[in-house]
Amino acid sequence: MGHTYANISRLFLRLFTGLIFLQLSVRQMMHFDEAAAAFPALFGLTPETTLMAVVMIEIICAVLLMLGFLMRVAIVVPLLLMVLAQYAITVYGETSSYIFSCPPGYPLMFIGIFIYLLLAGPGKISLDYIIAVNLIENKDDVDIVENA
Repeated sequence: MGHTYANISRLFLRLFTGLIFLQLSVRQMMHFDEAAAAFPALFGLTPETTLMAVVMIEIICAVLLMLGFLMRVAIVVPLLLMVLAQYAITVYGETSSYIFSCPPGYPLMFIGIFIYLLLAGPGKISLDYIIAVNLIENKDDVDIVENA
């Protein structure tokens, strides 16, 4: 019984975190001009291009997180973005957090959740688990065919 609740809890945390992260991304898209004006230019790109890349990465990673597909890989980039946002808040003050369209405190919350999910994994209610189970089942079939 306990394992079932743990898997349901991880599913809920993945869905909840993914939805909040999607909401932040949508907010950045809705206020794109204002966010782009304050957003830093990275890797020689314009602020608009950098912001669009960040928003697309956030959306893709949030969807992968909610599906539980390549979750541990998909969490790395948003985790780094939230570390960067927390660093900006710490060094430049609370007004810099609105560059990332999130109130102060959100980056730290996301960092904690992402680290937990990195350690705990997606759980059994995820695409990662379904794919792994099917690969193991198919591996046995291949071994039987090869040994025949």
